[in-house]
Amino acid sequence: MSHVEEFLTAEEEREIIDAILEAEKNTSGEIRVHIEGVAKIDHFSRAQQLFHFLKMDNTKESNGVLIYVAVDDKKFVIYGDTGIDRAVPKGFWNTTKDVMASHFKKGQFKQGIVEGILMAGKELESHFPWDHNDTNELSDAISKG
Repeated sequence: MSHVEEFLTAEEEREIIDAILEAEKNTSGEIRVHIEGVAKIDHFSRAQQLFHFLKMDNTKESNGVLIYVAVDDKKFVIYGDTGIDRAVPKGFWNTTKDVMASHFKKGQFKQGIVEGILMAGKELESHFPWDHNDTNELSDAISKG
């Protein structure tokens, strides 16, 4: 079994997907999680690549968020689309990153990802509130590489 497959149990993956569903209830923002072993390029650039590959840059309001985790590299990136960058202040993701990093340092990977997702959802809610015409534009499944 690869490190990616060992990183989370099936139950933990379900809890992460449940957190995505919960976070997206009150925002038109879209949140995805991608997990892989190592990045062959710098982690921010890899998150950008995956963001495009997962078609996250095709949302109506350009408000997708990718939480990218490179398991063996012990690195993660929170990457938001251009609509988010235009709407939020500089350093917007720092608190979310700090909470996730705190959990990761303790080996609490699922909890760090869940809290990051829920915090992202709360932050997105104030800038991209849900309305009755919103549809789920992206899969909520965890992608793996």
